[in-house]
Amino acid sequence: MTPWWRGAVIYQIYPRSFADASGDGVGDLAGIAGRLEAIADLGVDAIWLSPFYPSPMKDFGYDVADYTGVDPLFGTLEDLDRLVAKAHRLGLKVIVDQVWSHTSDRHPWFLESRSGRDGAKADWYVWADPRPDGSPPNNWQSIFGGVAWQWDVNRRQYYLHNFLVEQPDLNFHCPAVRAAILAVARFWLDRGVDGFRLDVANFFFHDAALTDNPARPDPEAVKPYSMQEHVHDRSRPETLEFLRDLRSVLDGYGGERMAVAEIVSDRPLQRMAEYTGGPGPLHTAYSFVFLDWQFGARFIRESVEAVLAKAPDGWPAWAFSNHDKPRVVTRWGGGEGGPDFAKLMLAVLLSLRGTVFVYQGEELGLPEAEIPYERVQDPEGRTFWPAYKGRDGCRTPMPWVHDAPNAGFSAAEPWLPVDPRHLPLARDLQEADGGSVLNFAKGIIALRKAHPVLATGAIRFLDAPEPVLAFVREGEGARITCVFNLGREPVTVSLPDLAGAEVLETGLRGEIEGETVVLPGHGGLVAVLR
Repeated sequence: MTPWWRGAVIYQIYPRSFADASGDGVGDLAGIAGRLEAIADLGVDAIWLSPFYPSPMKDFGYDVADYTGVDPLFGTLEDLDRLVAKAHRLGLKVIVDQVWSHTSDRHPWFLESRSGRDGAKADWYVWADPRPDGSPPNNWQSIFGGVAWQWDVNRRQYYLHNFLVEQPDLNFHCPAVRAAILAVARFWLDRGVDGFRLDVANFFFHDAALTDNPARPDPEAVKPYSMQEHVHDRSRPETLEFLRDLRSVLDGYGGERMAVAEIVSDRPLQRMAEYTGGPGPLHTAYSFVFLDWQFGARFIRESVEAVLAKAPDGWPAWAFSNHDKPRVVTRWGGGEGGPDFAKLMLAVLLSLRGTVFVYQGEELGLPEAEIPYERVQDPEGRTFWPAYKGRDGCRTPMPWVHDAPNAGFSAAEPWLPVDPRHLPLARDLQEADGGSVLNFAKGIIALRKAHPVLATGAIRFLDAPEPVLAFVREGEGARITCVFNLGREPVTVSLPDLAGAEVLETGLRGEIEGETVVLPGHGGLVAVLR
């Protein structure tokens, strides 16, 4: 029997911006529970909840101060229990974010660790003495800007932070840390969650010798972090051993629990293969290969083929949008694609072999929101503005009702503003429009369910000129060909094997004329080969 996560469609929820039941302008667990029917109506298999744990919110929940609680901003543990129970009644699995690379500097573990060099948790974080001149122990840089080391006057040492100063890195070389983290995993599994999304999973271990990273000069780099080869501060081989221990914990709960790794790497496809293929410890992993700016039929083909070549027995996961990157309609569509481009991207994503992540609002075709500088919340945006405006543009509130205050997200002023361009794309209007992106999303997810070969079958790419992406999905006696025009202008392409194929109803507007496929701009077709 195929495990539920293999080929699943998982809907990502960013709790701060999904639905606000308490009326304070910030989304919460009760708000999510109140909208679960709408998610189930999409036909997805599971939801992924971004962090809801107690936090000072310096990085909006990715700075965790208590791994086994719920921040009052989002509700209570009982609210979480009710949410999980309701999701299960609706046939939805629930996976939750686990941020184990680092904690908040308010976490009790860190407060004890920084209190002295001889305490029980003295080595739970990455501490290092300064160089003789007082400078940091090596050249490592923080993703959020500046060096990755912060001086602590209590210990007269530096501590490592790959992200914000307020996010000290845990020391996974310490056995007690690994044991504590596995205990956190058991806590949530005992509470009924179906799996984990592991934030920056390849950051868990660092080079214990604190070796300098080699330079990678880049005159176009916005961040100093991009000017190094990150061979010593992430993607260490010890990480795989810890993840095998985690896999044993997950397998001990009956084989239906899963973990998906987020990979942030200079070699993302290689890392995905390492984490999921052969003896790779995890069920699946995704990277930022489809979450950055490079785009094109050849690029998509070569990326998928590279993962298959490196890990033929592994299982990839794919995402085109998430809470960290500009929405795909803007990033790949240039903001000009409109509904047709949004539909096309959903069709491509949901036709790929692997587990698929759909980010909230992606089913509505939302473009990246414009946030004025005075409303920017993201620390990255404030640091690197205007060259990089941060992540707020993909985190704005969900538009539920086009003519309600704050688009039906909250009765109060939201923590981020609703973009006026999102109002005509609100869920209520799209529900009533048979040709909407929302109803297309429901249809293409249903198509994937009706033809399991689209989820779990083999994938074989066909030669086609740019901007046409064409591939065959096949397995267990079924064969389906998918052809997509990633460009704005109409194209025709010769694909002889399609003669006599049955074109499935998708709304992509492509046609077969003999041995020729006719595709409008941002159009495509899905056809069953007889």
